[in-house]
Amino acid sequence: MELYNYFRSSASYRVRIALALKGLDYQYLPVHLPRGEQRTAPYAEIAATGLVPALRDGDSVITQSLAIIEYLDETHPLPPLLPPDPPGRARVRSLALDIACEIHPLNNLRVLRFLTHELNVGEDDKNRWYRHWVEAGLAAVERQLAAQPAPYCHGDAPTLADCVLVPQIFNARRFDCRLEHVPHVMRVFDACMALDAFERTRPERCPDAA
Repeated sequence: MELYNYFRSSASYRVRIALALKGLDYQYLPVHLPRGEQRTAPYAEIAATGLVPALRDGDSVITQSLAIIEYLDETHPLPPLLPPDPPGRARVRSLALDIACEIHPLNNLRVLRFLTHELNVGEDDKNRWYRHWVEAGLAAVERQLAAQPAPYCHGDAPTLADCVLVPQIFNARRFDCRLEHVPHVMRVFDACMALDAFERTRPERCPDAA
């Protein structure tokens, strides 16, 4: 397998975690987002959206991090990243989507660049925008974790939801977001980071982080 990703991309980090949890080997292929490599012709032939990550597995190319992780879970089912029961699977997907759809799109690189380059938003206001949506979104996740506490987002083992939660906390810390209002979120984060799969795939350990 080949994984096209960027070390600071939280969506890419999600997939690296899933691959590590499943013990799968892959070739790491960096796509440098700030330099615009995602918009070049070679990568456009791989991922029409021009987004990372993208996973090539044989003749198949899968984009969108959650779709990639579910593909990995179907093709390499152990350890499972989704619970066996429909309510559990729905809850895990809901938690993952609360982050991937409600928080992340509002603060990814292309949105922040549009705020500053096209709308002439100053750096301080851009960071206020970032912190507002991250802190509010994590508060919603916190309420769900508090209502059904467990060692991880759902149960006694990491799931798809944990793969999505951890990279968002890395981003939140980069932008000095307030996190004391989400103790259950941070408890789960700490539990995940005690595992090798989360620790060794963190952004600063990636080949393109230098």
